[in-house]
Amino acid sequence: MIDWYGTAGILVFYSIILGVGVWAGTKKKNNGEEEVMLAGRSIGRTVGILTLIATWAGGAYFTGIAESFFTTGLLWCQMPFGYSFNLAVGALLFAKPMREAGYITMLDPFQEKYGSRIGGLLFLPAFMGDILILAATLSALGVSLEVILDISNYWSVTISTMFAAAYTITGGLYSVTYTDVLQLMFMVFGLLLSFPFAINNVQYYPNQSPNSTSTSTIDWIGHVEPKDYVFWVEQMLILVFGGIVNQSFFQRILSLKPSLDAFNISLISATVCFLLAIPAASFGIVAKLVDWSKIPSYGKPFDKTDTSAVLPLVLRNLTPNWVAFFGLGAVSASVMASADSIILSSSSMFTRNIYKLSLRPQATEYELMCVLRVSVVVVSIVSCYIALSSSSIYYLAVVCSDIVYVVLFPQLVVVVHWANQVNSYGCLVSFILGLVLRATGGEPDLGIPPVIKYPWYDETARRQLFPYKTLAMLLSALSLVLISQLVSYVFHNRILDPEQWDVLNAFQEFCPTESQKRTPKESEHLNVHIIKYRKTNEPHSYTSESSPYQPTTTPEDKNKFRF
Repeated sequence: MIDWYGTAGILVFYSIILGVGVWAGTKKKNNGEEEVMLAGRSIGRTVGILTLIATWAGGAYFTGIAESFFTTGLLWCQMPFGYSFNLAVGALLFAKPMREAGYITMLDPFQEKYGSRIGGLLFLPAFMGDILILAATLSALGVSLEVILDISNYWSVTISTMFAAAYTITGGLYSVTYTDVLQLMFMVFGLLLSFPFAINNVQYYPNQSPNSTSTSTIDWIGHVEPKDYVFWVEQMLILVFGGIVNQSFFQRILSLKPSLDAFNISLISATVCFLLAIPAASFGIVAKLVDWSKIPSYGKPFDKTDTSAVLPLVLRNLTPNWVAFFGLGAVSASVMASADSIILSSSSMFTRNIYKLSLRPQATEYELMCVLRVSVVVVSIVSCYIALSSSSIYYLAVVCSDIVYVVLFPQLVVVVHWANQVNSYGCLVSFILGLVLRATGGEPDLGIPPVIKYPWYDETARRQLFPYKTLAMLLSALSLVLISQLVSYVFHNRILDPEQWDVLNAFQEFCPTESQKRTPKESEHLNVHIIKYRKTNEPHSYTSESSPYQPTTTPEDKNKFRF
């Protein structure tokens, strides 16, 4: 039976967010690229802090933390630590150089260094990662609403996607930023309002262990097996460094006013993001403290298939209806804080780095805005379709996150800080090597067996305990630098002729132009003919600084005699 209180809460919160998104779109001064994608680089300190927090602390963040505390305990709940360090490290490594360079997307430094073709290649893992993470987010929302409110998965996912796409098209980053702030406020208010009621109801449905009359014996800390220590560390590294290479993060950093200190703003955001994990974790602990079979509205032992919906289940079953109205509405609406960010970031990268810089450099601002809006619709439809049709989205999203960590993170660090040490050949080899090393490690959750079994391979669980993803990342970075230096040495020393062998056009400075290929005698003969032609057919044009003996040409002359 449909929970009408929760459904009403969702519709009310969605409507408010849509209205704010449309209103925020009116703040645009024009439809220019920077204005739509980066809000004209005009985001202030307070809004900047809140939107950075909301970039990570969306619905998936809160529900994921509650699930982790409920299933595995504190020690395996890595998101608060990983995401907080992610914000700080990302700002420390990239904020200053990328803001000073005036970049619009995180792919700009790649295309500036390697050109449109190789730079565009790096768009693929970033785009696929965004699409699958968005699909996983929407799928989790649909499953939660289906379990909690008995709303069809199809309608909950479709309507949520339509709302997010609608206001993203209307106002670009202005709409996304202001709705982020609103959704964060809703989420915090909903959780703080609901928690006292939820914890109060624990006394009526206590989950007591068989040999104890106290709930204090319930383990909410969890434990890490010695064999999993290295695996635990690698998962934390992936959260911290893999999450940095995220256009949603760079969009927020690059949209701040130039006068603001992005690093300090990120530190504040990281601290608040970590603190916001406390209320979410509290709901996970509440879920462990109650015996779900005693709760009339649930009435059975807790189903393991419902673990991803722990937070919404607590809100529905352990709070009054009017409180659930706010809580469930806020949780569902906050999912769009993640969804709209990903939709805009993916669409921005495609519009600028693929369409404009690779396909149509002469595209007008109006044309780019049309492409951006179409991209928003396409990204939304594709993600919605995947969310509704695939049962392995989460694991695909995990694999894409691994690829971003293995391939894109080392590439971005090097191209931003040591661009003069690398070239397109190193980039291409590094890209391929990273993909191959990640693929040969296998993925048990997708049924992909490992080609390479690294040390400490667990035959029982069929998973790698060796940190092979980090090894692949380091080898990818090393190959990027070594291959670049090797190719540079070969071309600089003319071991291979760059005119014949530089197929990626990375060493054009060694390829002479047509005028440089002429012998001195040919050049002198050509100049004589040009001067004679000018004397007989074209009047000289002089500047105040030119000499009568050194005739200068008009722009028309230059076009006529371009050799």
